Amino acid sequence: MSATLGTLLKLVKPEISIQVFERLDAPAQESSNPWNNAGTGHAALCELNYMPDSKDGSLPNPAKAIAINEQFQLSRQFWSHLVEIGALGDPSSFINSTPHISFVRGAKDVDYLRRRFEVLKDEPLFAGIEFSDDPKVIESWAPLLIKGRKSDQPIAATRVESGTDVDFGSVTRQMFEFLKRNNANFQANAEVKDLNRNSDGSWNLTVRNLETSETDYVNAKFVFVGAGGWALKLLQKSGIAEARGYGTFPVGGQWLRTSNPKLVEQHSAKVYSQASVGAPPMSVPHLDKRVVDGKASLLFGPYATANPKFLKNGSIFDLPASLRPSNLIPYLSVALTNFSLIRYLVGELLKTKAKKFDALKDFMPTASPEDWELLNAGQRAQVIKRDKVKGGVLQFGTEVITSHDGSISGLLGASPGASTAVFVMLEVLDRSFSAGIPDLKKRIQKLVPSYGSKLSADAKKAKASLESTAKTLKIK
Repeated sequence: MSATLGTLLKLVKPEISIQVFERLDAPAQESSNPWNNAGTGHAALCELNYMPDSKDGSLPNPAKAIAINEQFQLSRQFWSHLVEIGALGDPSSFINSTPHISFVRGAKDVDYLRRRFEVLKDEPLFAGIEFSDDPKVIESWAPLLIKGRKSDQPIAATRVESGTDVDFGSVTRQMFEFLKRNNANFQANAEVKDLNRNSDGSWNLTVRNLETSETDYVNAKFVFVGAGGWALKLLQKSGIAEARGYGTFPVGGQWLRTSNPKLVEQHSAKVYSQASVGAPPMSVPHLDKRVVDGKASLLFGPYATANPKFLKNGSIFDLPASLRPSNLIPYLSVALTNFSLIRYLVGELLKTKAKKFDALKDFMPTASPEDWELLNAGQRAQVIKRDKVKGGVLQFGTEVITSHDGSISGLLGASPGASTAVFVMLEVLDRSFSAGIPDLKKRIQKLVPSYGSKLSADAKKAKASLESTAKTLKIK
């Protein structure tokens, strides 16, 4: 998110001065690290939680799925522009064609998936979506799903060949390198410990060099807090009213990974299924092809873990330290009304290695333990916010908090996260810079052509955009 915002700012206002502070010794080591996320390029092509089933068996509502796909198209357009100007290198260094498949078992979910397909098949941004309940067809799409599977259970799948695998770590590093070449200052091993408002409305940041323990003070007219789960801590320290009442619910995760070439060559897709009852959306089980540093592997998971840290490289005191009088009621309300989530997390924690592997075998019946290793995935901090009726709600998604004067903005939340970074950061640009940058919308549209319009409402424009970005990014 920070790299995206900085790059957008440099392109619409080249003379702007940018300073980046990174706690770790290099960028993209937390949530953007390719082994800490699925790299799906969330476009709602296969993620069923973005289009939940209706309660009465009618056609499910596609609005959220369409909106997320629309947002991902902005990212594709922006990355295409960055490739054209040399800010991003060879597209294969960060994005690769990987079909997106939804796979379900049981008569009820087969019926749902069929109805979901009927809704999406005529949507411009879902052009080419295929449905099948024939095991032979599904096997041709993803052999590992079918080999060794008993034939006594109904199954179905949808496939969209235009799906992608994205290495967000590579995208992030390359954008920061572009910023450095354009006079932005990047400082690693630098932790922002505090920030206070100056009398003129600007901000004074207290920055500690973690290598030398020296402290520096930096003034800024605008601050973006893109610190993952730590964003809440810094927004609370800023004292802005807009951050009051917010909390975060941290959830850790683990993956199974294999680099066995005999398995990898049989699975060129990202396959998502239905979430367990009570599971957070980011815990939807999926079997993914990943391409990192040019090498392909398969990931399965995630398995949820309980951890009070807001970041993988955080502190066990992160959660208790975030408690404030203004967010106690939201925290308590969420704790009292999300027993299914708590039950799910407890169940995940009690799973043995054998039980975890059974979940993989539900996807891949022929899986063998010796081919797979267990990795710790990234830490996700779900948003808790005040609610007038319930007191507090747990929100699954991405949320930007911006002060009333637009001088500070911060990001909370998780999925769809990085996939929609361009859309989210364009919101920040609009809130905080529209008054100071003449013709901002026109400048943005040179970078992101469909900004301000909806591709989903125009089949010809949608097709043209998909074909144009596919050509530049060298994907289907």
